[in-house]
Amino acid sequence: MTTVLLTGFEPFAADPTNPSGDAVRLVAGGWDGAAHLVTDVLPVTFAGAAVRLEELIERHCPDIVISTGLAGGRDAVTPERVAINLQDARIPDNDGAQPVDLPCVPGGPAALFSSLPVKAIARDVSAGGIPARVSLSAGSYVCNHVFYVAAQGAASRPGTRAGFIHVPWDTAHAPEGQPAVPLADIAAALHVAIATTLATPHDLSAPAGSIH
Repeated sequence: MTTVLLTGFEPFAADPTNPSGDAVRLVAGGWDGAAHLVTDVLPVTFAGAAVRLEELIERHCPDIVISTGLAGGRDAVTPERVAINLQDARIPDNDGAQPVDLPCVPGGPAALFSSLPVKAIARDVSAGGIPARVSLSAGSYVCNHVFYVAAQGAASRPGTRAGFIHVPWDTAHAPEGQPAVPLADIAAALHVAIATTLATPHDLSAPAGSIH
């Protein structure tokens, strides 16, 4: 049976909740798919999140790794295409660490691509009436760090695919004026992402780039 590892993040700083972690719990609670689903909520720390993810991969040997995190300010679910080997924290993480201009993995490639079918995921999530588009930047904070570590781990394990999906605020907890999506829709989008990845060994060849 195919094993899928799905992760989100705990609340960050003064935020009472994190829609990525909450959506992962919703997916886990209603999972009825054919694959074996493993879920976890990672700490918003550079050191802790990477170590925890590596432990989960080592323990469960997943065929697919989909990590998720909050991108406050975005108005859509955004599968990420590229992870960069850079930690450049504008603000401290939940442990107070603030790495600046450090690699995620010393000696690793400057960038790694997602091995998820990101274009197909965006297409299928959008087809369900949930806003979605491919993103070309996961930033340089803990989300990108986890994405890079997952992508490197997948590259060293033949047959494993890994990537990252950013989600917007959920409507119940979004700061005033911020775009948001209902939490149930975020969870539905993650369910679609899993199903699409299972059914799509090779991504679409279709435009999904950006001019800025």
